Amino acid sequence: MIETFASLLPQGLSMLAASVLIVTSFAASFITVAFGIGGGAVMLTVMATLVPPAALIATHGVIQLGSNLGRAAMTFGHIHWPAIPAFAAGSLIGAGLGGAVVVNLPPAWVQIGVGAFVIWSVLAKPPRIVRDWPLVIGAISSFLTMFFGATGLFVATFTKSQGLARHAYVATHATLMTVQHGIKTLAFGFLGFAFADWGPLIVALILAGLAGTFVGKSVLNRIDDRRFAWALNAILILLSVRLIYAGLRALTGQA
Repeated sequence: MIETFASLLPQGLSMLAASVLIVTSFAASFITVAFGIGGGAVMLTVMATLVPPAALIATHGVIQLGSNLGRAAMTFGHIHWPAIPAFAAGSLIGAGLGGAVVVNLPPAWVQIGVGAFVIWSVLAKPPRIVRDWPLVIGAISSFLTMFFGATGLFVATFTKSQGLARHAYVATHATLMTVQHGIKTLAFGFLGFAFADWGPLIVALILAGLAGTFVGKSVLNRIDDRRFAWALNAILILLSVRLIYAGLRALTGQA
């Protein structure tokens, strides 16, 4: 069975790399359930070290679509529906604008952009003025996600501004990200990205993510949030610095 799965992997991706991605998908979903945010950025930073830059954002988007859809389905009764329509409309606008230029972005700039964006997400906070504007949040975050992938931290500022209880926050945020990643996946499909080449691996990563969601729910109360959050931020920053370094080396011809 392992040999069969290995034969279905995209060209140039080893079984070891695929295994690391599967484990990461499990861990990323666990993190998102435990802390409400952060798993998408973890998945993105690890994928960026193993997946070709030209395929990074598109494949990350469809994987996150599956993970967030599963999380939204599990918490469906807690979704705060008034937050969804304007955000969805903004997402259509942002993805359309981003799709018009993303195909011309050099791979090295993708690495630098991802690294810088994740560091910004860890160390800074988006402006307070946009926290109550779902149309603007949807447009800006969907434009950014066409380049950088993990904009969940940005969207979380709007979700938090709604003053929701914990379960409603998790459910609503998962629904917002399902909308965003769904629109992004459609956009990359129209742009001609060959999702079929990555199909078996994407399915495996989505299934691993769903397993991580179930396990995360069962052990959530036994986690030291403060220490784990500190370690998570440190890992994200280190991985992001590595990505920026790799991108700069590529731009200067040293790669």
